[in-house]
Amino acid sequence: MDNNLIEQLEILKKRDITIKDKLLSEGRLYGQYDQELQNVHIENAHALDKIVSMHGWPTISKVGIEGTRLAWLLAQHAICTPDLQRKFYKLLSEATDNGDAPKKQIALLTDRIRFNEGKPQIYGTVLDWNALGEFTCEVEDPDNVNELRKAVGMPPFEQSIQEHRNEALTEGWQPPENHEAYKKDVEQWAKSVGWR
Repeated sequence: MDNNLIEQLEILKKRDITIKDKLLSEGRLYGQYDQELQNVHIENAHALDKIVSMHGWPTISKVGIEGTRLAWLLAQHAICTPDLQRKFYKLLSEATDNGDAPKKQIALLTDRIRFNEGKPQIYGTVLDWNALGEFTCEVEDPDNVNELRKAVGMPPFEQSIQEHRNEALTEGWQPPENHEAYKKDVEQWAKSVGWR
C-alpha cells in the first residue's frame, strides 16, 4: 500500500471539500459554477494528472479502496479540463476492466462526461433542473436503466433520484428562476472549456 500516494490524494480531496463547504455556507455553491471552486477543480485535476503520470491510476492494489475513491472523486470533479477528465476515464476504465477499481466509479464518471457533452446518460447519476422545475436527468435507455445500475452496484433510479432531490433541497438548491437563461449559461460554459 502506497501511503504517501494516499496522503497526496487526501490533501487534494480536503481542498475540494473545504472550498465546497465554504461556498455552501456562503450560499454560493448552487446556481452558477463559482470561479473559486473551478480554480480548485482545475488545480486538483492537474495535480492528479501528475500523480497518474508518475504512478499510473491509483488502483485498489496500490492505494486500497479508499485511495481509489479519492482519485475517482478528483477525476469526477475535473470538469473544467475535459481532456484530463477523458484521460482519467480511460485509466479508470482499464483499472475497472482489470478488477482493480469499483465498477460504480466508472459508471459515475461515464455519466459525468456524457452530461457535460450534452448527451443522455447511461446510469442517470448527474441531475439538473429541467424546464418544469424538476431535478432529474435524461437517460439513454430508460427501460433498462435499473438493470444497468444494478450491474454496477447502484440502487434503482427512482430511489436514487429522490435521495438526490432531498439532498439538493436540504442544501438550499432551488430551480432557476429563468430556466432558459440558466441552460444558456450552462451551454456557454461547456463550450468555453471545450466540452461542446
